Amino acid sequence: MKIAIPKETYPGEKRVAMIPPILKKLKNLDFEVGCEAMLGTSLGIHDSIYQESGACIYTDRKKLLEEADIILRVRPSPLDEVKYLKPGSVTIGFSDPVKEHHLIEAFVKQKAASISFQKIPRTSIAQKMDALSSQSNLAGYAAVIMGAAQMKRILPMMTTPAGTIPPANVLVIGAGVAGLQAIATAKRLGARVDAYDTRPEAAEQVKSLGARFIQLEIGKIEKTSDGYTKGISDRQLASQQDQLLMHLKKADLVITTAQIPGRAAPKIITGNMLNVMQYNSVLVDMAVETGGNIEESKPNEVVSTKGVHILGLGNLPSQVADHASYLYSTNIYNLINHFYDSENKSFPQNRQDELLKQCLASQYH
Repeated sequence: MKIAIPKETYPGEKRVAMIPPILKKLKNLDFEVGCEAMLGTSLGIHDSIYQESGACIYTDRKKLLEEADIILRVRPSPLDEVKYLKPGSVTIGFSDPVKEHHLIEAFVKQKAASISFQKIPRTSIAQKMDALSSQSNLAGYAAVIMGAAQMKRILPMMTTPAGTIPPANVLVIGAGVAGLQAIATAKRLGARVDAYDTRPEAAEQVKSLGARFIQLEIGKIEKTSDGYTKGISDRQLASQQDQLLMHLKKADLVITTAQIPGRAAPKIITGNMLNVMQYNSVLVDMAVETGGNIEESKPNEVVSTKGVHILGLGNLPSQVADHASYLYSTNIYNLINHFYDSENKSFPQNRQDELLKQCLASQYH
């Protein structure tokens, strides 16, 4: 079977779907692997290194896609490239079936399948394939580093002959994978960290990282079967915003991570709430690509307003593209290895597998 790895074309995307060390593991499963020329340029990986790992280099992108049984991507397939895919082929990558219905329809029309990492379930057996978590982890780290770089203050306490600088106050809103990593990173850098999540059960994880969990009284929150918050009512949101004000007043750095699968991100911090914040404090909106948690944030821009600075940072994993590509490549390898029948050279080996059904964005025909 042939695997194709085209170069990412999404603006600003520095990650690659497969790095040479993990590509060697695919070769050991007896796959033929083709890479588009200059695939690893963003990471400083020359084509010759891919060749040494066993890949063939293609300068013709269309031919690369047409010959492939499995296509590996980071971003969703460009709509105009689906027509090149072989019927029965499988594309693996990030895609959102809820928002990208035209893309899914194109796959169905082409009789090709697509596996979305956004649909990988949060189960023990799928953990090694959970690229959404691995990338969110790195995003949480990058958010703190970039937020700290924007600050005109330092994070740790520092005692000097001229006086003592107290530790910065960091507020993390949302204690999922990204939020927990943001908490851990800020603590390692010496900040005093508070964290809030609508799920009371997140308190134990927050406290285990040395942060203080903020308990807000907003009533019962409904959750999905995967443990995600379904959303909160307008009344609950207003109550949450009122109670957050006292914590925003003392924050030097705020990281917001709240997202709801298949829906726009909740607006947690309004423009009026910024009035209480300290001059030169920084907010990092990690949900900006799905609508944003901060009313004033804009995708991939730094907005300075009312004396504070708001970073609307999209695609944070790409800021640490080397390690992001390593983890993503490993997630892909684990997924292929799990579903591949090496004896019959078949992928996936069981199309009725329950895990496969959950992560298929478009079905086989």
